[in-house]
Amino acid sequence: MLKMNRYKDMGYSTFFNAKTGFFARVEDRGMPEPFWSPHGPELMDISITNWCDKGCAFCYKSSTKSGHHMKLDDYKSVIDSAARMGTFQVALGGGNPNQHPDFIEILRYTHERDIVPNYTTNGRGLTVGILEATRAYCGAVAVSAYPPYDETAATIRLLAGHQIRTNIHFILDADSVETAIDWMTDPPEFLRGINALVFLNYKPSGRKVFEAKLLRHSARLDEFFKLATSKDCKIKIGFDACCVSGVFGRTTTSSTVVDACDAGRFSLYVSEDMQVHPCSFQSGLVAGDKLTSENSLEDIWRNSANMKSFRDYFRSDRCSGCGHQSSCMNGCPIFEELVVCGNR
Repeated sequence: MLKMNRYKDMGYSTFFNAKTGFFARVEDRGMPEPFWSPHGPELMDISITNWCDKGCAFCYKSSTKSGHHMKLDDYKSVIDSAARMGTFQVALGGGNPNQHPDFIEILRYTHERDIVPNYTTNGRGLTVGILEATRAYCGAVAVSAYPPYDETAATIRLLAGHQIRTNIHFILDADSVETAIDWMTDPPEFLRGINALVFLNYKPSGRKVFEAKLLRHSARLDEFFKLATSKDCKIKIGFDACCVSGVFGRTTTSSTVVDACDAGRFSLYVSEDMQVHPCSFQSGLVAGDKLTSENSLEDIWRNSANMKSFRDYFRSDRCSGCGHQSSCMNGCPIFEELVVCGNR
């Protein structure tokens, strides 16, 4: 199940285990760590729908029941490009992606093109057919955790009953950090058997923005990050790239364990209306590059001024003098408010 891409001209190779999700980027002897991959992204984040019936106030996509779905033919063209570019896996999102009318075919086609599909769900619309296709084709499913967590718990049990590898996506803010600490200290029963609890830094974007909920306003950040990176933590923990300033700035975690943001360097985002951005959180804030037959995904990846702006930001001396700059790469290029290292 181990796949390898060799980039002799760049002086490194990549390895990916489609079964376990293991990934490694290995430099040739004496060669520097690659800053970005001109050949193409290793991961694509694809919004296949903006349809959702839950109406969460904090949804950064402002998804509703009026949201529309990506056309199946458009999705297949994106996946064909991904296959040519050496992409290992895609993260399917929305909206609630599994409620796309062609979702089973989307999973099947992605698998057929030798790319691993993963998706995030709120738990609604998981039919028997979708669960069977998930087990057959997917690497993992992430369940979005929302209080009071009864629907989250039911979804975890449903996926576990079908032997599907399951992660939890937990939005971390100034209030929910209290629950996060409680869960890591004394995990609730429904978290037993999950693969990992993944923390996502609350973004000031969407239908409503709550300034007071920004994670940087919590007085328990040192306690949280030290517990989350401790060997004493009772759950396997993961972080999105928007949390890395806290990981590096408030703990002694090695940069070999946690990566800086790879938007525009090793990953990109495609929206349901075929707009391409380095990161999904830029969608709706800045115009993306329109994916067309004349403007291919390969061209956008290599030549887009927007992609280049992200790479330039990560290369910049914005945080010059900080000992974590080489690991954190200046934090988030979109939201200054996400930086929680305490150094700026």
